[in-house]
Amino acid sequence: MLLDFEKLTPRDGYAWITQAIIPRPIAWVSTISADGKPNLAPFSFFQAICSNPPTLMFVPTNNRDGGKKDTLRNIEAVPEFVVNLVSYALAAPMNDTATPLPYGEDEFAHAGLEPAPSSRVRPPRVAASPVSIECTLDRVVTIGSGVGAGNVVFGRIVAMHVADSVLSADGKALDPVKLDLIARLSGEFYMRTGELFTITRPPGGSALRS
Repeated sequence: MLLDFEKLTPRDGYAWITQAIIPRPIAWVSTISADGKPNLAPFSFFQAICSNPPTLMFVPTNNRDGGKKDTLRNIEAVPEFVVNLVSYALAAPMNDTATPLPYGEDEFAHAGLEPAPSSRVRPPRVAASPVSIECTLDRVVTIGSGVGAGNVVFGRIVAMHVADSVLSADGKALDPVKLDLIARLSGEFYMRTGELFTITRPPGGSALRS
């Protein structure tokens, strides 16, 4: 089977891309509007970029009407955000925050989530999240236009909140089993951290390779 993406609609292309590129980590992004109203929404086009400077990215694609999502509107007004990681215990409220509420309505309240103050940025974080990453906006790169176009948001990491309950026994690292994160597949499918295995890097392999 060969798929010619020049002949596919953006919607069909999205379906094939999100079925093939899996699993995808979930960025549960909290932002705040210019008048102080919080917003919380999940995104599965999300990844770390580099550690010098510490940078991550996520992508709010355009709405089905071709307009900007509330998260992007807020970041353009207040250039700060928090990426909250989603544990299995938070799967249901995370899904609730994907509800397309009117601009300015509080997804924290809608999903029954407690916000917590951040340390370096104005948007609140999800109190129950095992890891919350505070970021300031580095830049937004827009790719394409109209429905399905992407707005790549690059964030400079300025602080990270880590729950003691997900630390390793020596307290010096995150324990991937205790994190119990979920990842996006396609459609209504998700996955949960399950069987883990290790592979020894080849001699001379960089410990910093991505």
